[in-house]
Amino acid sequence: MNGNDREKLYSDILSWFSDNVPAPTTELHYDTPFHLLVSVILSAQCTDKRVNMYTPEIFREFPEPEDLASASFEKVYGLIKSISFPNNKARHLIGMAQMLVRDFGSRVPEDPDELVKLPGVGRKTANVIASVVYDKPVIAVDTHVFRVSRRLGLSDGKTVEAVEKDLTENIPERLRATAHHWLILHGRYVCTARKPKCRECGLKEWCTEYKTANVKIQ
Repeated sequence: MNGNDREKLYSDILSWFSDNVPAPTTELHYDTPFHLLVSVILSAQCTDKRVNMYTPEIFREFPEPEDLASASFEKVYGLIKSISFPNNKARHLIGMAQMLVRDFGSRVPEDPDELVKLPGVGRKTANVIASVVYDKPVIAVDTHVFRVSRRLGLSDGKTVEAVEKDLTENIPERLRATAHHWLILHGRYVCTARKPKCRECGLKEWCTEYKTANVKIQ
Protein backbone atom coordinates (compact mmCIF):
# COMPACT_ATOMS: atom_id res chain seq x y z
CA MET A 1 0.00 0.00 0.00
CA ASN A 2 1.46 3.36 -1.01
CA GLY A 3 1.46 6.42 1.21
CA ASN A 4 -1.60 8.04 -0.35
CA ASP A 5 -3.66 4.85 -0.10
CA ARG A 6 -2.73 4.35 3.55
CA GLU A 7 -3.48 7.99 4.36
CA LYS A 8 -6.95 7.64 2.82
CA LEU A 9 -7.54 4.34 4.64
CA TYR A 10 -6.76 5.93 7.99
CA SER A 11 -8.89 8.96 7.17
CA ASP A 12 -11.88 6.85 6.16
CA ILE A 13 -11.68 4.53 9.17
CA LEU A 14 -11.17 7.33 11.69
CA SER A 15 -14.08 9.24 10.16
CA TRP A 16 -16.31 6.18 10.48
CA PHE A 17 -15.41 5.75 14.13
CA SER A 18 -15.93 9.46 14.80
CA ASP A 19 -19.41 9.34 13.26
CA ASN A 20 -20.49 6.05 14.81
CA VAL A 21 -18.67 5.84 18.15
CA PRO A 22 -18.38 9.49 19.19
CA ALA A 23 -17.48 9.09 22.88
CA PRO A 24 -15.60 5.86 23.62
CA THR A 25 -14.01 5.33 27.03
CA THR A 26 -12.40 2.65 29.14
CA GLU A 27 -14.70 -0.01 30.53
CA LEU A 28 -12.71 -0.26 33.74
CA HIS A 29 -14.39 1.44 36.68
CA TYR A 30 -12.23 3.83 38.68
CA ASP A 31 -12.39 7.10 40.58
CA THR A 32 -8.76 8.24 40.77
CA PRO A 33 -5.62 7.82 38.62
CA PHE A 34 -4.20 5.52 41.30
CA HIS A 35 -7.25 3.28 41.18
CA LEU A 36 -7.16 3.13 37.39
CA LEU A 37 -3.54 2.03 37.62
CA VAL A 38 -4.57 -0.73 40.04
CA SER A 39 -7.35 -1.80 37.68
CA VAL A 40 -5.17 -1.88 34.58
CA ILE A 41 -2.55 -3.99 36.35
CA LEU A 42 -5.28 -6.40 37.44
CA SER A 43 -6.76 -6.53 33.92
CA ALA A 44 -3.70 -8.20 32.38
CA GLN A 45 -4.97 -11.49 30.87
CA CYS A 46 -8.30 -10.90 32.58
CA THR A 47 -11.53 -9.27 31.42
CA ASP A 48 -12.48 -5.75 32.47
CA LYS A 49 -15.86 -7.10 33.55
CA ARG A 50 -14.27 -9.49 36.02
CA VAL A 51 -11.87 -6.87 37.35
CA ASN A 52 -14.79 -4.50 37.95
CA MET A 53 -16.43 -7.13 40.16
CA TYR A 54 -13.60 -6.93 42.69
CA THR A 55 -12.24 -3.41 42.54
CA PRO A 56 -14.94 -1.70 44.66
CA GLU A 57 -13.74 -3.60 47.75
CA ILE A 58 -10.10 -3.10 46.76
CA PHE A 59 -10.64 0.63 46.44
CA ARG A 60 -12.35 0.77 49.85
CA GLU A 61 -9.45 -1.05 51.47
CA PHE A 62 -6.76 0.93 49.65
CA PRO A 63 -8.04 4.44 48.85
CA GLU A 64 -4.50 5.87 48.61
CA PRO A 65 -1.08 4.54 47.57
CA GLU A 66 0.09 4.66 51.20
CA ASP A 67 -2.63 2.20 52.19
CA LEU A 68 -1.61 -0.34 49.57
CA ALA A 69 2.11 0.23 50.15
CA SER A 70 1.78 -0.86 53.77
CA ALA A 71 -0.56 -3.81 53.08
CA SER A 72 0.48 -7.40 53.59
CA PHE A 73 0.75 -9.82 50.71
CA GLU A 74 -1.90 -12.00 52.34
CA LYS A 75 -4.36 -9.12 52.54
CA VAL A 76 -3.95 -8.13 48.89
CA TYR A 77 -3.94 -11.72 47.69
CA GLY A 78 -7.17 -12.41 49.54
CA LEU A 79 -8.90 -9.59 47.69
CA ILE A 80 -7.71 -10.57 44.22
CA LYS A 81 -7.43 -14.37 44.43
CA SER A 82 -10.30 -14.83 41.96
CA ILE A 83 -8.50 -12.73 39.33
CA SER A 84 -5.92 -14.32 37.03
CA PHE A 85 -2.33 -14.64 38.34
CA PRO A 86 -3.10 -13.32 41.84
CA ASN A 87 0.33 -14.14 43.28
CA ASN A 88 2.24 -12.02 40.78
CA LYS A 89 -0.36 -9.27 40.73
CA ALA A 90 -0.43 -8.97 44.53
CA ARG A 91 3.34 -8.51 44.58
CA HIS A 92 3.20 -6.05 41.70
CA LEU A 93 0.46 -3.98 43.32
CA ILE A 94 2.29 -3.66 46.61
CA GLY A 95 5.59 -2.89 44.88
CA MET A 96 3.91 -0.37 42.60
CA ALA A 97 2.35 1.46 45.55
CA GLN A 98 5.60 1.47 47.48
CA MET A 99 7.46 2.99 44.53
CA LEU A 100 4.73 5.58 44.00
CA VAL A 101 5.07 6.69 47.61
CA ARG A 102 8.86 6.55 47.69
CA ASP A 103 9.80 7.92 44.26
CA PHE A 104 6.80 9.86 42.95
CA GLY A 105 5.30 11.56 45.99
CA SER A 106 2.27 9.22 45.81
CA ARG A 107 1.27 10.69 42.46
CA VAL A 108 0.77 8.58 39.34
CA PRO A 109 3.28 9.93 36.80
CA GLU A 110 2.18 11.24 33.41
CA ASP A 111 5.17 10.14 31.33
CA PRO A 112 5.01 6.56 29.99
CA ASP A 113 8.78 6.29 30.45
CA GLU A 114 8.30 6.97 34.17
CA LEU A 115 5.26 4.71 34.44
CA VAL A 116 7.09 1.65 33.10
CA LYS A 117 9.47 1.85 36.05
CA LEU A 118 6.64 0.74 38.31
CA PRO A 119 6.29 -3.00 39.10
CA GLY A 120 3.61 -4.62 36.99
CA VAL A 121 3.53 -1.79 34.47
CA GLY A 122 4.57 -2.58 30.90
CA ARG A 123 4.38 -0.35 27.88
CA LYS A 124 0.72 -1.10 27.18
CA THR A 125 -0.34 -0.31 30.76
CA ALA A 126 1.76 2.85 30.78
CA ASN A 127 0.19 4.08 27.55
CA VAL A 128 -3.32 3.32 28.85
CA ILE A 129 -2.73 5.41 31.97
CA ALA A 130 -1.04 8.22 30.05
CA SER A 131 -3.82 8.43 27.46
CA VAL A 132 -6.87 7.88 29.69
CA VAL A 133 -5.82 9.96 32.69
CA TYR A 134 -3.60 12.59 31.12
CA ASP A 135 -4.83 12.59 27.50
CA LYS A 136 -1.32 11.99 26.22
CA PRO A 137 -1.06 11.31 22.46
CA VAL A 138 0.04 7.70 22.83
CA ILE A 139 -1.44 4.44 21.56
CA ALA A 140 -1.77 1.42 23.84
CA VAL A 141 -1.60 -1.75 21.76
CA ASP A 142 -3.15 -4.81 23.38
CA THR A 143 -4.25 -8.02 21.65
CA HIS A 144 -7.48 -6.40 20.40
CA VAL A 145 -5.77 -3.32 18.97
CA PHE A 146 -3.06 -5.49 17.42
CA ARG A 147 -5.58 -7.78 15.73
CA VAL A 148 -7.94 -5.06 14.48
CA SER A 149 -5.12 -2.89 13.15
CA ARG A 150 -3.70 -5.74 11.10
CA ARG A 151 -7.08 -6.96 9.81
CA LEU A 152 -8.08 -3.49 8.69
CA GLY A 153 -4.75 -2.92 7.00
CA LEU A 154 -3.76 -0.08 9.31
CA SER A 155 -0.51 -1.92 9.94
CA ASP A 156 1.27 -5.00 8.70
CA GLY A 157 3.61 -4.95 11.68
CA LYS A 158 4.38 -8.33 13.18
CA THR A 159 5.10 -7.02 16.68
CA VAL A 160 3.24 -4.82 19.14
CA GLU A 161 5.99 -2.22 18.80
CA ALA A 162 5.69 -2.16 15.00
CA VAL A 163 1.91 -1.77 15.11
CA GLU A 164 2.20 0.98 17.72
CA LYS A 165 4.70 2.79 15.48
CA ASP A 166 2.37 2.63 12.46
CA LEU A 167 -0.64 3.85 14.43
CA THR A 168 1.33 6.66 16.06
CA GLU A 169 2.69 7.84 12.73
CA ASN A 170 -0.69 7.82 10.99
CA ILE A 171 -3.23 8.89 13.63
CA PRO A 172 -3.28 12.62 14.47
CA GLU A 173 -2.15 13.45 18.00
CA ARG A 174 -5.56 14.81 18.97
CA LEU A 175 -7.21 11.46 18.14
CA ARG A 176 -4.72 8.95 19.53
CA ALA A 177 -6.18 8.60 23.02
CA THR A 178 -9.66 8.17 21.53
CA ALA A 179 -8.47 5.85 18.76
CA HIS A 180 -7.15 3.41 21.36
CA HIS A 181 -10.69 3.00 22.70
CA TRP A 182 -12.20 2.77 19.22
CA LEU A 183 -9.91 -0.08 18.26
CA ILE A 184 -10.06 -2.00 21.52
CA LEU A 185 -13.86 -1.86 21.75
CA HIS A 186 -14.21 -2.85 18.09
CA GLY A 187 -11.95 -5.83 18.74
CA ARG A 188 -13.76 -6.78 21.92
CA TYR A 189 -17.29 -6.74 20.52
CA VAL A 190 -17.20 -6.89 16.70
CA CYS A 191 -13.82 -7.91 15.28
CA THR A 192 -13.37 -10.78 17.72
CA ALA A 193 -10.48 -13.21 17.45
CA ARG A 194 -12.21 -16.43 16.44
CA LYS A 195 -15.58 -15.42 15.00
CA PRO A 196 -15.54 -11.80 13.85
CA LYS A 197 -19.00 -10.38 13.19
CA CYS A 198 -18.16 -9.21 9.71
CA ARG A 199 -21.70 -8.94 8.41
CA GLU A 200 -22.62 -6.34 11.00
CA CYS A 201 -19.29 -4.52 10.87
CA GLY A 202 -19.44 -1.01 9.49
CA LEU A 203 -15.77 -1.18 8.54
CA LYS A 204 -15.86 -4.22 6.28
CA GLU A 205 -15.59 -2.19 3.09
CA TRP A 206 -12.08 -1.20 4.16
CA CYS A 207 -11.09 -4.45 5.87
CA THR A 208 -8.23 -6.40 4.29
CA GLU A 209 -9.23 -9.65 5.99
CA TYR A 210 -12.84 -9.36 4.88
CA LYS A 211 -11.83 -8.73 1.29
CA THR A 212 -9.51 -11.72 1.20
CA ALA A 213 -11.91 -13.96 3.18
CA ASN A 214 -9.19 -15.00 5.60
CA VAL A 215 -11.58 -14.95 8.55
CA LYS A 216 -14.58 -17.11 9.34
CA ILE A 217 -17.42 -14.69 8.69
CA GLN A 218 -20.37 -14.69 11.06
